Formats: sequence, structure tokens, C-alpha cells
Amino acid sequence: MNQAETLFSIIVPTYNRPDKLAACIQSFVELEYPRDKFQVIIVNDSTEISVENTISPFLDRLNLTLLTQPNSGPATARNTGGFAAAGKFLVFTDDDCTVATDWLQTLEKRFGETPDCLIGGRIINALPDNIYSTASQLLIDYLYSYYNAIGDRAQFFTSNNFALPADSFQKIGGFGSFSFSGEDREFCHRWLNSGYGAVYAPEVIVYHAHKLTLHKFWQQQFNYGKGAFLFQQVTSKSAVKGKLQHPSFYLNLLTYPLVHTQGIQKLLIAGLFLVSQVAIVAGLLWGKNNFVGE
Repeated sequence: MNQAETLFSIIVPTYNRPDKLAACIQSFVELEYPRDKFQVIIVNDSTEISVENTISPFLDRLNLTLLTQPNSGPATARNTGGFAAAGKFLVFTDDDCTVATDWLQTLEKRFGETPDCLIGGRIINALPDNIYSTASQLLIDYLYSYYNAIGDRAQFFTSNNFALPADSFQKIGGFGSFSFSGEDREFCHRWLNSGYGAVYAPEVIVYHAHKLTLHKFWQQQFNYGKGAFLFQQVTSKSAVKGKLQHPSFYLNLLTYPLVHTQGIQKLLIAGLFLVSQVAIVAGLLWGKNNFVGE
């Protein structure tokens, strides 16, 4: 299969989640899309943990390539896959995600309308009985409602469901060197300020099965804070700086679950939204004390 025949390259970074990875790849098998028009690139972010047994059942069912790198984080893994891809468009998702059967069909239609844009789809929480996973996804839903209110002038997507032209990805240098969180926010900022557009396509659907506990939820939000600090550091050196949000942004954020959830759950999730903001501030402060001068 050569580059001219490959429309999409699906890039999946993975690290020590074989069961999740298997479910992710199985969802690619179930795609209602011609096999000769897409490839799958799995990037194992570890030279010590093998995924060969996980992917071997799929080798005769998909055009599947495995790349392996020393543990460097998902941003570097996405770059490893993205720069090795043969497709005209790169499509990114994560190993704890599964995709809708019409995922590539809807993307192809969107790229037919806006071939030069970054296209971000909708993420649906696949673990609705997990309150922490629900709160985590609802936080992302709020950010999407804020940054992507005008669909053809979108500003922010998470990297577990977006796609873009491969040549433009290469021109702007791929993802930045964020080792834990924040690389998708920085990428979107740099993409837009390189003169490219972004479109929100809610019909392009991915299901995210990220099982969280209170501790993991706190750590996730704390890492977002560290990533936000690095984002501020990076954009402070660029011609177009990141902007501080108006106070109404935070007020609307804290009240968002009261409008979009029901029953006792709305109070629990509102409490977790407050916890998330405390954790993010703690991560920002940690970054200030540990990253200055790097």
C-alpha cells in the first residue's frame, strides 16, 4: 500500500494497557470503511513492555504497523507515529478509546468540505457509572462548549479525537515536548497561530473508557495544572500569548454540572469540579517552583 492509496493514518500511543489497546484496535476492525484506505500505527511508549501478543490477532485484519520507542510520553509517541505515517490525513486517538463505526466516514465527509483544517470530534464517557470519569469528561465538555461554541472557528480539542492534514502536521513540527499533560492545548494554540483553521465535528465520535478514582482524578487535574504552567511559559515566548480567562469562565465552569446533570449526581460532580480547580492551582504552583529556568 503506497501513500497515494492511503487516505487516513490512525495513530495510537500506548503504554501498559493491553486490554484497553485490544478493545481500541477491535473498534478499528469494526469500522465501516474500506480497509485499503486507512492504516493503523500503534506506538508502544516502552521498550520494556511488549504489545506484540496484543496486536498479533489483528495483523491479518488491518494494515497495522507497530513502532516502539523508549518511554517518552504520549506527545512524543504521537510524533513518532505521525512522522512515519503514509496517510494524507492523520487521525489521533488513545489506547483507552474505542471509535464509532462511522468514524472515518464522517471524517472523510468533513475533510471534503474543509481539507486544510484541524477537525476535532466529540468524546463520550464510556464509564457513566464512574463518578470521577463522568466529572472528568464533563470538564472537557465544558471546555468544548466554551472554546468551540462557533463550530467552524474552534479553538481547542483533546488529542484523543482529532484529525488533520499530515503535511501541515509536519510543517508545524508536530506536538511539543510536554511529557505529561497539556500538549494538545499547546498544539491547538500553535496550529491556529500558524494560520490554519479548526472545525468542531460532533458527529465524529470516540468513546473514552478512562477509569478514575478520587486519587487518580486529583492527579489528572494536578497534571493539567502543571501542563497549564508549561503552556503559559511556552506562549509567553511566542508572538501570540495565551490569554487569561475572564472570571465568568470559572463561575460558569463551577455551575456547569448543576445544569447538565441530574439528582444527587449534580452536587457530587459540582464538588469534583471545585476539587479539580484546587488541583489545577496546586499543579500551577508546583510548576512555578519546579520548572522555572528549564
